[in-house]
Amino acid sequence: MSSTAKKKGKKRRQIRRKLLHKYRLVILNESTFEEKISFKLSRLNVFVTGSLFIIGLIALTTLLIAFTPLREYIPGYSSTKLKKQATDLTYKTDSLVANLENTNRYIETIRMVLSGDIETEETNLDSIREQFELDPSSIDLTPIKEDSMLRAEVEMEDKYNLFERETTGAELVLFPPLSGVVSNTYDAGKRHYAVDITAPMNTPVKAVANGTVIFAEWTAETGYVILIEHKEGLLSVYKHNGSLSKEQGDIVRSGEVIASVGNTGEFTTGPHLHFELWSDGDTVNPLDYIDF
Repeated sequence: MSSTAKKKGKKRRQIRRKLLHKYRLVILNESTFEEKISFKLSRLNVFVTGSLFIIGLIALTTLLIAFTPLREYIPGYSSTKLKKQATDLTYKTDSLVANLENTNRYIETIRMVLSGDIETEETNLDSIREQFELDPSSIDLTPIKEDSMLRAEVEMEDKYNLFERETTGAELVLFPPLSGVVSNTYDAGKRHYAVDITAPMNTPVKAVANGTVIFAEWTAETGYVILIEHKEGLLSVYKHNGSLSKEQGDIVRSGEVIASVGNTGEFTTGPHLHFELWSDGDTVNPLDYIDF
């Protein structure tokens, strides 16, 4: 065995001896020097005990921080209440953004109604007809017994409910706003999205259906204007009135007087009513829904 190996072995034995060497820790009475408590310790025992104590202290501190409110007092940790408030604010922000987008679309629709500024897109009607064209000879149109019975029942109910029918969005019955002469019809090509009805000054103008007044003001181009919002996304517009009988926010019934015929605004050519119908942001021909 070489001298180097002997030195290394001797050094290991010295280290082991130091680690395992026993020491006695004695606690004495200072007055009588009476031995009260004594411990046999070694460097290895002290090192192991101290390491376990430090590990236990770290684990206990971690548990206290993770599972108790004490973590709220440590910089960098947010409280549970603040996290909940932040989450609620996030949901409210998303809701407000959605409401704002809906409101902006609604306001844009109102702006288009008032200004008549609408972009029309040409539609290929032939291609639509080809998609939905059916051969009548391939369909059995013979009514079945249940269908005949249902038709008879509906006809009997309608016979006694002429004035109190439940209407849906597909068959909404509209009341004529004015009795007069149609002087100008709906023409999208000329950007005239309305029907002009001439009548004597101060003739009552009536609501075409139940709804809520969403605009009732004076405009320089179209004079006194009133807009009524109905169900199923329908808007009715009455322009060039001489006066208004309703205000914004009023609830109106079908056939109720809302204004009077006038000759107000820059674009008028005489006493008449400029009447428009809008459905879900698009103009429709009033003559398709109302018999003037």
